[in-house]
Amino acid sequence: MTVSPAPSRVPLRIGVRKLLFGALGALSTPHHPDRYLELADPLLATVANRARIVRIDTSVHGSTTVILRPARPCRFEPGQHIRLAVVIEGVRHVRTFSPATVPGTRDVVLTIGDRPGGLVSGHLAERARVGDVVEVSDGEGDFVLPESRPPRLLMISGGSGITPVLSMLGALASEKGTSAVTFVYYARTAAHVPRRAELEALAALPNVELVFVHTRGEGGHLRGRFDRAHLDAVAPWFAETPTYVCGPSGLVEGVRNLYDEAGSTDLLRTEEFTLPAYDVDPGDASGSVSFAESGIVAPNNGATVLEQAENAGLAPEHGCRMGICHTCTAVRSSGCTRDVRTGETDSEPGTRIQICISAPVGNVTVEL
Repeated sequence: MTVSPAPSRVPLRIGVRKLLFGALGALSTPHHPDRYLELADPLLATVANRARIVRIDTSVHGSTTVILRPARPCRFEPGQHIRLAVVIEGVRHVRTFSPATVPGTRDVVLTIGDRPGGLVSGHLAERARVGDVVEVSDGEGDFVLPESRPPRLLMISGGSGITPVLSMLGALASEKGTSAVTFVYYARTAAHVPRRAELEALAALPNVELVFVHTRGEGGHLRGRFDRAHLDAVAPWFAETPTYVCGPSGLVEGVRNLYDEAGSTDLLRTEEFTLPAYDVDPGDASGSVSFAESGIVAPNNGATVLEQAENAGLAPEHGCRMGICHTCTAVRSSGCTRDVRTGETDSEPGTRIQICISAPVGNVTVEL
């Protein structure tokens, strides 16, 4: 006898939910239902996924850890970043951060490096309070583990670049996989190491090796800034191993150069959370930048289009400010811009550019 499976009730629940929200939308016209739902509880919003701050930890030098409890789970793969939106003095600001948690857990944990003059990082470290409500997105980006887990992995990070790596390590641990992982972490001193308890718990696993490198203090397994000698000491097989690097631009650039020399670039996956320092070519800083939609024309000082737009009083939407999230794209209708990360120029009219990493070369018009 063949027994047919019971019909799923999931489509029915979804259909009922759609009908309820449709009815609520009709009753609440001309406003969206969220306008009324958020009066009862901001987390009831249906369009955005809002989250309440449940803990803020500033005990570790150089970083702030914020624990969020979203209204609904954030969907992301280990290593991806999410967009976090906060309202500061009535203005909504969006930044991208990588959760340090394993997908599917209730809370989202962000460890955010302190940046001098950083608007959002400074707000979270100094002015945000438990109970504040923010917005979070689902995951984005391709800094993720391979679907087929290799027998060995090397991970290198510094500062708040620890967060995507922690998520990856947590996922590997939950899978009870057999990949051997060496994690090399750079911090100024022992006091600058965030999430130490979690790191030590992971290091207790038989297939995880944790290597602390202190750049300005004693007590680590190694000392100083990144150098090939560090990998020769703890991972001499690095050139044949899939490697993930996340951290400041100097660390990422150093690892990238080493893998270029070793002919192993195809094994390297990188993500950085600061733009590399770049020198403005005096020849580039000439002419003017025209913001066509707003009618503003400003002298070109050679900074990125985003910086020059902000200096001109505009507030274009943006997130990471380093070319990762693609939130700040705009059309360059004429002129030439330079990618401040690579030095490459482009002058194709009507091209959509990332204004946070594009610096004008002479006269440029952007649809902002």
